[in-house]
Amino acid sequence: MDQSLNHSSGLTTEPTCDPSFTLPPQQTQQLQGQLLDPLKAQRMAEFFSLLGDANRLRILSLLAEKELCVKDLAVAVDMSESAVSHQLRTLKSIRLVSYRKQGRNVFYQLQDQHVFSLYQAVAEHLDEV
Repeated sequence: MDQSLNHSSGLTTEPTCDPSFTLPPQQTQQLQGQLLDPLKAQRMAEFFSLLGDANRLRILSLLAEKELCVKDLAVAVDMSESAVSHQLRTLKSIRLVSYRKQGRNVFYQLQDQHVFSLYQAVAEHLDEV
C-alpha cells in the first residue's frame, strides 16, 4: 500500500514495525477504535464473495450503462434467461440491483449511485498501469 496516502485518522503513515518500537497505548486504542466491527466485517466478506463471479460482474457492467430486461441481458452476456435471472436474484439479495415493472416487462438497474461508484472505482483501479 502507498504509504503517502493521507488517512483521516491522524495516525502517522510511516511504518512502525521495528521490533524495538511499540505504539503508545493511546495510538493502540485509537487503532482499535477504528477496527471494523466483526459483524460488519462478516457481512462485507459475504458481500464481496458474492461479487466473486465473472458473470455477475459482466451483468453489472451492462447495468452500469443502462437499464435492461432479462432477455436483453441474456443475449448480451450469452447466457440463458434462467441463468441471468438466477444471477439477478443474487445481486438483488445483496442490494446491488433493483427492478421496476412496466406491464409484463421487468427492467433491472443498479440499486443506486453507491453501486455505480463501487463498480467504477474497481474497474478504474484494474485499468491502472
